[in-house]
Amino acid sequence: MLSREENEYLTHTGPDTPMGTFMRRFWMPFMLSKEIIEPDGAPQRVRLLGEDLLAFRDSEGRLALVDEYCPHRRVSLFFGRNEACGIRCVYHGWKFDVDGNCVDMPSEPADSTFRDKVKLRSYPVREKAGIIWAYMGPPELMGDLPDMQWMGVPDDHRYQSRWYQESNYAQAVEGEIDSAHVSFLHSKLDNDAANKAALTGAFFAEDTAPKWKVTEGEFGMTLGARRRVDGGRYYWRMNQWLYPFYTMIAPVPGESRTVRAWVPADDHHCNIICITYRDDKPVTEQELHDWSTGAAAHAALIPGTLTPAANATNNYNIDRDLQRASSFTGIVGIRAQDAAMTESAGAIVDRSLEHLGTSDTAIIKMRRLLIDSARNLENGIEPPGGRNGALYRVRSHSVMIDEDDDFDERPDILAAMGINDTNSGVTV
Repeated sequence: MLSREENEYLTHTGPDTPMGTFMRRFWMPFMLSKEIIEPDGAPQRVRLLGEDLLAFRDSEGRLALVDEYCPHRRVSLFFGRNEACGIRCVYHGWKFDVDGNCVDMPSEPADSTFRDKVKLRSYPVREKAGIIWAYMGPPELMGDLPDMQWMGVPDDHRYQSRWYQESNYAQAVEGEIDSAHVSFLHSKLDNDAANKAALTGAFFAEDTAPKWKVTEGEFGMTLGARRRVDGGRYYWRMNQWLYPFYTMIAPVPGESRTVRAWVPADDHHCNIICITYRDDKPVTEQELHDWSTGAAAHAALIPGTLTPAANATNNYNIDRDLQRASSFTGIVGIRAQDAAMTESAGAIVDRSLEHLGTSDTAIIKMRRLLIDSARNLENGIEPPGGRNGALYRVRSHSVMIDEDDDFDERPDILAAMGINDTNSGVTV
């Protein structure tokens, strides 16, 4: 468990907090490119690390991320006119470009230089592989975008979605890296015999207390969970957690991979960006249909919103008859099942009341790494992953082996995960 003081340190990410300052050392994904396509189109509200911001494309297609509120009288620029390479406040006509410079102030005399003294807060923005990213840290420390495998595959090899979750980022990540819960939360009463390695398959039912091995690297952690299956064979599932809020969930062998970013919107909400992709071939029409309707890796949304259709207001559509007959939870969909558990603990869970066991090894380590990293930054030690995008070239992986080897003793498994001498770490 954590003390209440440590819990606040971990979960508070607003301006001037230690964890918020740490997060700002990294490029953060916050929106899909397809959400804001049109030059001079309607601006979009963005909530990021406790700040109310506005995203728009100017007349030349350049992206901007700026303070939502006009520095004149602090009214919202959401209602502004996006025109002629700038956003113009409809209250008094002040206009700002993508860098936050005031380029027109028609409510002041023509010979006034006041506009040169006023600036709208803005942040650097980049666009890559269908995702829009922001950097909110010191300009002189701005590094590379994370160089993840999915960013290099062709467009038809991936699918991306976004939604909001009503919980702090930390407990959302903890639910994602907790491999032990799969044997229960996502199980069926009659497990999937056709695909034993699926989350609803027999492998997770046969061994509900996996052996954990966690290794640390400059990118974050590899979270190995081993289950004994099929009469003495071993099923290893290696998820990845990457600084500061990325997860890579191990695929069933031969199936698509999933990466998620659990980006803090504020202390009580996180903005989830989910990418499912293949590195070997285009995704199929059936996969696109399944993912776009909320199957497995993605969430089904209320049309026109970023709110999941199954949510706390409808108890995640729990069906008690289904729970008795075939589903361990009675909740349909892995995303809804996870959200029900994560959000039910409250927006920020009181970790001082927890009783953690060996199955919580990865969660304990993740908390400690984040807290220690933020404290290091307070002492002037910068995080390596904040500037080195190459550290993110790791992958999740799952494999069946006959030998009683740990995953990090197998060069073939390490190679499959993209772990090598330059980014590997120590066993913890």
